[in-house]
Amino acid sequence: MRVGGAGRTGCAQNHTQREWYRFEARALVTNRQSDPGTMSQSKGTVVLAYSGGLDTSCILVWLKEQGYEVIAYLADVGQDEDFEAARAKAVSLGAKKVFIEDLRKEFVEEFIWPWVQSNAVYEDRYFLGTSLARPCIARGQVKIAKQEKAQFVSHGATGKGNDQIRFELTCYALYPEVKIISPWRLPEFYNRFMGRTDLMEYAKRHGIPVPVTPKSPWSMDANIMHISYESGILENPKNHAPDGMFMMTVDPSKSPNTPDELEIEFKNGVPVKVTNLGDKTTHTSPLELFMYLNDIGGKHGVGRIDIVENRFIGMKSRGIYETPGGTILHEAHMDIEAFTMDKEVRKIKQQLSLKFSEQLYNGFWDSPECKFVRHCINKSQEHVAGTVQVSVFKGHVYVLGRESPTSLYNQDLVSMNVQGDYDPIDAGGFIKICSLRLKEYHRLQSSMVPKSK
Repeated sequence: MRVGGAGRTGCAQNHTQREWYRFEARALVTNRQSDPGTMSQSKGTVVLAYSGGLDTSCILVWLKEQGYEVIAYLADVGQDEDFEAARAKAVSLGAKKVFIEDLRKEFVEEFIWPWVQSNAVYEDRYFLGTSLARPCIARGQVKIAKQEKAQFVSHGATGKGNDQIRFELTCYALYPEVKIISPWRLPEFYNRFMGRTDLMEYAKRHGIPVPVTPKSPWSMDANIMHISYESGILENPKNHAPDGMFMMTVDPSKSPNTPDELEIEFKNGVPVKVTNLGDKTTHTSPLELFMYLNDIGGKHGVGRIDIVENRFIGMKSRGIYETPGGTILHEAHMDIEAFTMDKEVRKIKQQLSLKFSEQLYNGFWDSPECKFVRHCINKSQEHVAGTVQVSVFKGHVYVLGRESPTSLYNQDLVSMNVQGDYDPIDAGGFIKICSLRLKEYHRLQSSMVPKSK
């Protein structure tokens, strides 16, 4: 039970659900507006991160039941959702206002691109798709709260997960005086709603539309960068991902038998152009470029991982992720960076990448330390420019070649066939200097060996 699009429930809705939403919303508008239960003294205005799913719909009505005026905020960060149907549903449930914002371009340029520059990977495997989306959504939510002079914000994240931290740290950083209502941490809420069955019963009693299609036995969150799956049957780490669960990528064993070869151009460590070397398709706008890489990666089954990770709150959780376009960019950027960046700078930058991955995962995007790290990473990318050619095939990304006007690679210097500006005699002295400490260590060890009698 997570906060979807702002939340985890119902991020990728099918056609039947969408038509049902429209029908139910039209039927309920008149009844909900005349509901005497919504006419109590107002405790103030709350901006709710709303997805249109069961959890946040029940929370919307529950907040009104507690005496709050509710503004629903829906952020489009690339999830497959019928936003107009969700708008109609929120209105039918008594939302004072509904704001829907398309944040996809902002999400790519201001959140995903810094991630590409950073090479940040949490615990060696997770590409941080959900972690990136939360501060983007929360920033939009805070903007509306300030605009509407709302004293409160609310979300549907659980009390056990990372999202509650990510949302709330962002809200507090950008709107220090705001008050946050987190229903799943309030005893009067979580003792009343022990699970989905209780939510369904509450929904029926209060005229909240409930899904007519069976709920998948797992929880899902989607955005333009990835889809994550957890909870339900996936809570047993031994259970395999069910057939048909994945939505962004095909099974690699069923992917095309011919690879797609791409050329990706970078400037300042950011992708600025992608060209398919086969059919010559080209994209230069950030949003279209990233969506195209998602399509190519998804087509070839790239970007699937199944991991157990350490949540910030202290427990381990099992998550399954699809990050097709992000995986392609990660591999290409790693290559062009190694080609163009000084060795010692890259060592420091790798440490910053590790620190950034932890800051991002733990919800500290808007902290002073994270801003500082992002600034340093961005500075390191000044000369990371050029093109990388990759082959995308059967779940993998293979680097084929690279070229850069700022490369530190000197073919004459490294060639076995050309002397270049290098004297091999110098290597002998270099090796002797490096061996000094090894010799001294061996001498010490030898002196400590007991002499036999």
